[in-house]
Amino acid sequence: MMQMPTRRRFIRISAAAAGLGLLSAGRSVRAEVAPTVWRGTMLGAVATLEIHDEDRSRAERLIAVACAEARRLEQLFSLYLKDSALVELNRTGILVDPAAEMVDLLSASQHYSGLTGGLFDVTVQPLWELYASHFAQEDADPGGPAAAAIQAALARVGSDRITVGRDRVVMPRGTTVTLNGIAQGYVTDKVVDLLRAHGVSHSLVDMGEARAIGARPDGQPWEVGIADPDVSGQTKAVLPIVDRAVSTSGNYGFSFDPRAQFNHLFDPRTGGCAHRYRSVTTVSRSATAADALSTAFSFMPEEKIRSLLPRVDIDRVHLIDDAGQSTELAA
Repeated sequence: MMQMPTRRRFIRISAAAAGLGLLSAGRSVRAEVAPTVWRGTMLGAVATLEIHDEDRSRAERLIAVACAEARRLEQLFSLYLKDSALVELNRTGILVDPAAEMVDLLSASQHYSGLTGGLFDVTVQPLWELYASHFAQEDADPGGPAAAAIQAALARVGSDRITVGRDRVVMPRGTTVTLNGIAQGYVTDKVVDLLRAHGVSHSLVDMGEARAIGARPDGQPWEVGIADPDVSGQTKAVLPIVDRAVSTSGNYGFSFDPRAQFNHLFDPRTGGCAHRYRSVTTVSRSATAADALSTAFSFMPEEKIRSLLPRVDIDRVHLIDDAGQSTELAA
C-alpha cells in the first residue's frame, strides 16, 4: 500500500500565552500560568495540543486522555499502520462489525462527495498508487502516467462504490480508500468534544487540522497563519478565529516529480492533479467539514465555491492563486 504524504496541511499557528488570563474548567486561571503543550505526530501529520489550566497535573492528564483517544482513532483510519481497520478494508474489501467511528466517517465522506458533485472522494487512492508507481521508475515519462493507465485507475474510483452499513462496510475488488483528506479533521473534532466534556473552554487542538476551543486566554481571537506557498517559512495571511477550525489544502506541499507538475490532490473526474489554486483555506465550526471541503474546493472555480457556501458549513474561504494573489470569500 502506497502511503500518502506525511503532511498535506500547511497551517502555522501562533497563540500568545504569556500574561493572559482565562476561565478553564470553571476556574479562574492566573495570567502568568503557562499553557500545557503536547507535540507529536498523528495520522502522518504534525500534531499539537495546548491546554490552559492552572492545575498543570490536570492539564497533563487531559492531554494523556486526548492523545489516547486520538491514537485509538488513528488505529482505525491510518494508511501507515499495517494493522489499521482502513488497511484491512483496502486489503479485503470488507469490514464486518466496523467501529462506529469508521461508519460515521465513511458516511460523512459520502455526504461531502454528494455536496461537491463527487470532487471530494476518498476512493482516489488508486490514483495515488498509479502516480507513485509511475514516478518510482528510473525511466519514468516526465509527462506522467499514460492516459490508458489513468482511465484504468479511474474505473476503480467512486464514492458510490462503497456500501456503508452499521453491520459491515463493503467495496469491490480494486477499490482502495484514503481518509487523509478528512480523518485528521474528524480526529481533531473528536478531541475537541472530549476536552469540552471535561470543562476545557480555552484550547487549541491540531490533530493534523486546527480547531480552537473558545478564544485565546485574553479573550482575543487565536491567530492562524496561512503559509506562503512560494516562500518556505513565511506567512501569507493571518486569520483570526474563535471556536472555529481551519484547514488548508495546497498543491505545493508534495510532488511526485522534480518539476512539481504532479501533486497529491487528485481530480476524481479526470485523474489529473490540482493546479487551479496554490492553496485553499477553509474556516468552519467543524474541522471535518473544513478538511474535506478545502480539498474539494481546490478543483472548483471561484463562482462555484461561492454558490456552495450557503449549503455547506463553511464561514470563509481564502484562495491563493498562481500569481500569489489572495481572494477571500464569505458565506
